[in-house]
Amino acid sequence: MGSALVRALLASGHRTTVWNRTREKAEPLALLGATVAPSVLEAVTAAEVIIVNVSDYAASAAILRDAAVTSAIRGKLIVELTSGTPHGARDVAEWCARHGAFYLDGAIMATPDFIGTDAGTILVSGQGQAFHDNAAVFRALGGNVQHVGQDPGRANALDSALLALMWGALFGALNAIAVSQAEGIDLGELGGQWAATAPVVEGLVTDLIKRTDAGRFASDAETLSSIAIHHSAFQHLMELMDARGIDRAVVDGYGSIFQRAIAADQLHGDFAALSQFMGKVA
Repeated sequence: MGSALVRALLASGHRTTVWNRTREKAEPLALLGATVAPSVLEAVTAAEVIIVNVSDYAASAAILRDAAVTSAIRGKLIVELTSGTPHGARDVAEWCARHGAFYLDGAIMATPDFIGTDAGTILVSGQGQAFHDNAAVFRALGGNVQHVGQDPGRANALDSALLALMWGALFGALNAIAVSQAEGIDLGELGGQWAATAPVVEGLVTDLIKRTDAGRFASDAETLSSIAIHHSAFQHLMELMDARGIDRAVVDGYGSIFQRAIAADQLHGDFAALSQFMGKVA
């Protein structure tokens, strides 16, 4: 990912200095026009905008919180494109402010091949003026780089929410594969049927988000499906999985949410009513 970010910056004509713990990994970027710094201090000193893309905030702290480096960041912009938590981003923002640096935190919502393309999406939060003052840098990284709020933790919060959606789909796919294999369904057929069904699922997710936002939990004329309908079909899935000896680790979590709603007399509510039972641990 770091190399993809550098290639995008170079392609847009930005003078770019790079540093990596393993210098050999940075050498190919030198052939494209990047300057390879022998140390973090020299890389930071050479730049006005410092983009950090490492494994986590602990790794970032190990790089930046050296006394000499900390002194060198004063008056510069730190852009943290490192995976982390909202509270972690807020902690880094406070640290930067104490040491006279500007700070933006970003969540990369793309694989490396999307960086620098029109579809490249990065969510950025923190000081809005710093984002707008460096718009050309962010445009180089992708056509869909967005400033999503002044709170430095906002980008990571959205990242976690969107990853929850992604992992729900991926673990659901693993569950579907297990069922298909147990029932002798060719996975090519599963893929074809998913392509036909995906627009329906997307519509359900969009409706669920809108209804929850509006607090419309009771079934009404616009309800697409009630908890009762889903729960009935869910019981069939559970029976099939038990009969075939398929691991229920994923779906048992769904079952517990259904049971909380049913216990609260919400069985005939819109499926969105389940959101009332997801906010806190029971």
